[in-house]
Amino acid sequence: MARQTRQQRRQRRAQAAGVPPRRPPTRPVERDEAPEPRQPPRRPAREEPRAGVPGVRFVQEAVAELKKVEWPNQHAVVSGTAVVLVACLIVGVYLWSNDELWRYVVQHVLLR
Repeated sequence: MARQTRQQRRQRRAQAAGVPPRRPPTRPVERDEAPEPRQPPRRPAREEPRAGVPGVRFVQEAVAELKKVEWPNQHAVVSGTAVVLVACLIVGVYLWSNDELWRYVVQHVLLR
């Protein structure tokens, strides 16, 4: 059985309640103008399959994108690496000291 549309459900509920079904609103039509037919919604156009071997095309497009990348110079790489190492050192010291503090609390305060 096909699913009912919203309009069909509304009409069924209206009939069950004893209310005459509503008609969808229409815009007034001029005397010389014919009503416009309803157009079904348009689907986006599908891309046509491209010719060629898919793997080769992927590699070509990847190389083309990598040529657009602005690569860092040696100074930027060294300074970025130094920032990461210092940040890791700071976080490591913080976690180690926090671990030592809670170990002391658990051993000497909670387990006594």
